[in-house]
Amino acid sequence: MFKKNNITKILSELKKKKMVALVAPSFVADFEYPNIINYLREMGFDKVVELTFGAKMVNREYRKILENNPDKLLISTACPGIVNTIKNNFPEYSENLIPVDSPMIAMAKICKKHFPKHKTVFISPCDLKKLEAEKSKYVDYVIDYDQLREIINKIKIKNPPKEILFDKFYNDYTKIYPLSGGLSKTAHLKGVIKKNEIIVIDGINEVLKFLKKPDKKIKFLDVLFCDGGCIGGPHTLKISIKEKKKKVLNYLKESKKEDIPENRKGLLEKAEGINFIKKY
Repeated sequence: MFKKNNITKILSELKKKKMVALVAPSFVADFEYPNIINYLREMGFDKVVELTFGAKMVNREYRKILENNPDKLLISTACPGIVNTIKNNFPEYSENLIPVDSPMIAMAKICKKHFPKHKTVFISPCDLKKLEAEKSKYVDYVIDYDQLREIINKIKIKNPPKEILFDKFYNDYTKIYPLSGGLSKTAHLKGVIKKNEIIVIDGINEVLKFLKKPDKKIKFLDVLFCDGGCIGGPHTLKISIKEKKKKVLNYLKESKKEDIPENRKGLLEKAEGINFIKKY
């Protein structure tokens, strides 16, 4: 069903071509940091990046759109499950979908600019992102968390490097993006929209309830398909959402202590000239 999720082909290509792994920020709920970087490099990835800088670029576009449309209901589009549900079941809300790339596509575009000879491989917690990748020219392949676990369980790293960091584009505060409400908490919306005009909903059943009977005062829906957000994706570990959330928050806390070289930071100039606007 998913042509870009062909593990045999991906592992074969890793031996022949340069590839960059785009790691979903929910990874820390399933994999140890920074060990995951070592494993991905041992698999053959030339570059390993987080989606956090892509999320930062998405946030900047959201802020502008929300600022310019104060009287319109706007719905987040970071999650393809939400986009597909609305387009298929609530087409009357299609014009309310925020016309901005998801962090996955945004980060893939950034990587295509800086690593033009590399294939992009998204490391995914869910199948809905596979579906989104199938329709994108910027994401070449997808590996889900279950598949990655199976692969790295067979890997033994003999001499791990002393310095283990993601390649470029470091950004800390958007590491909470995979949590329910992570988008609205990191988009710097103070002064743009009132708190009581924002609603955060995770879990498609709760989203459907709102769409069937919307609250007229709400102007921004920060919504995700899975319970708990992306940390509740179908290919994530079967542990409690509370435990996963704690791992993400601890990761954010610890990341603030990291000494990141200037050339690895997610500076705005790195995304210069890239268009993150998309029509849904």
